[in-house]
Amino acid sequence: MAVSTQKIEPGLAPMEAKLVEQLPSGEEWQFEPKWDGFRCIAFRDGDGVELMSKSGKSLARFFPEVVATFESLATPRFVIDGELVIPVGEILSFDALQARLHPAESRIRRLSVETPAQFIAFDCLANDRTALIDQPLVARRAALEAICAREKQPRLLLSPATSDRCRAKSWLDHSGGALDGVVAKRLDLDYRPGERAMLKVKQRRSADCVIGGFRYDRAGKMVGSLLLGLYDDEDKLNHVGFTSAISAAERVRITPMLEAIIAPPGFTGDAPGGPSRWSRQRSAEWQPVRPELVVEVLYDQVTARRFRHGTRLLRWRPDKAPRQCRMDQLQHELRPAELLPLIQAG
Repeated sequence: MAVSTQKIEPGLAPMEAKLVEQLPSGEEWQFEPKWDGFRCIAFRDGDGVELMSKSGKSLARFFPEVVATFESLATPRFVIDGELVIPVGEILSFDALQARLHPAESRIRRLSVETPAQFIAFDCLANDRTALIDQPLVARRAALEAICAREKQPRLLLSPATSDRCRAKSWLDHSGGALDGVVAKRLDLDYRPGERAMLKVKQRRSADCVIGGFRYDRAGKMVGSLLLGLYDDEDKLNHVGFTSAISAAERVRITPMLEAIIAPPGFTGDAPGGPSRWSRQRSAEWQPVRPELVVEVLYDQVTARRFRHGTRLLRWRPDKAPRQCRMDQLQHELRPAELLPLIQAG
């Protein structure tokens, strides 16, 4: 018997993924890109459309053009899980997504026209009057493909999916920063809200960075984090992020080494501000050092010429000259011209 989509409430938590080191093998798995945007579940019941974030907050007022897109569809009722992304110029811009979370209605309306968002769909929890949340992925995917094929709406994009592990691995290798990684889902599994019932392999890249400064730990005795820099085309050293993934023994070893080279200015281009935007507990003050030391770090995403999250220290690079550490190492978001063929290939 058909079940009303109204029984799937907008407060539904999305199914999540457990981080693993490599993609699983076997015919029971389907692989999908993990897009670098805002996770969003879209609900439509007749004239009503709601967009819910991963945290359970409404995104509808911040993305009126996406609401209008769903209102224009011929399918009167559905619940679709997906990702909001915004192409700006030559890249997919996470900054543009964050700029939408603004209280001024006039600004939101202006940005919705200047930088319209797209919705990349990857799961269907309800179709018309039928709830699919208890159905296996293979049935939910078929329903999603049917909706996207019928609607042919340019702002509603069907995310690719494959059972070919090699192809999924190529998405990691060739997709730039548009993907946060690749997700593996069991074809026979139902949708499990709030559970880590999927697997994901994160996109990871490395860069050689100059240490332009450091912050002490909360006790003020040992190095708490290293401040990382890269040189631009004007040979200015710009602050691009930090790493605090340092063992206790390593902190003891490097503290006197860094204290011996404390000297302003540290960074000659973009410099760290006051309190860290990643942690209020970290010391607000930082110590500039001479740009003599190079480290290789592991990072995930780049936004506005900076590492979006903290990085992992891989190794020290005494063989690398600081001036060789340039901004061109950073892999930025995938260009929209490259994004469309990836989606169409799915």
